[in-house]
Amino acid sequence: MTSPSPFSGRRPSEPTLPRGEIVASYETYAEAQQAIDKLVKVDFTVRDVAIVGNDLKSVEHVTGRLTYGRAAGAGALSGLWLGVFFGVVLLLFSPTSPNVLGVALAAALIGAGFGMLFALASYAFTRRIRDFTSTRAVVASSYALVVEPSTAARARALLNEGEALPIAEVPDERTPPAAL
Repeated sequence: MTSPSPFSGRRPSEPTLPRGEIVASYETYAEAQQAIDKLVKVDFTVRDVAIVGNDLKSVEHVTGRLTYGRAAGAGALSGLWLGVFFGVVLLLFSPTSPNVLGVALAAALIGAGFGMLFALASYAFTRRIRDFTSTRAVVASSYALVVEPSTAARARALLNEGEALPIAEVPDERTPPAAL
């Protein structure tokens, strides 16, 4: 999913449900994206096309058990990034000062140390309340492609193009034709 760019020229509006006709329905978001890509490739105007997720559900995947070691490692890594940032800032503003690389390395290590300490303190206070790590996502049961009514028929035709159509029943050659 993408957010509107401040350079796109379109002003962000309040979220509203799109108006139009449902031209296709898909089980996954990737399938809905592929359908829009198919429309783009045949120069269909996709400005008025929307993907609408139905039956939203919050899904939390448990990724592991949280321990003091994992909390310390995650905190150190987070703090390290902050220390590296400050080290780079020091490098940019004083590139000619002596031992600037040592100062930048020290900033990274100090950041890692403080990050580890804060993470361990946080884990100690919340221990036994939540002893696992997880990731959260909002997923839909199905995704509908909604198109403006004026172009819905063309969108349906373009999306169905190239798909296997039902084969008309062909009479078996062994059976005699019906008598007239």
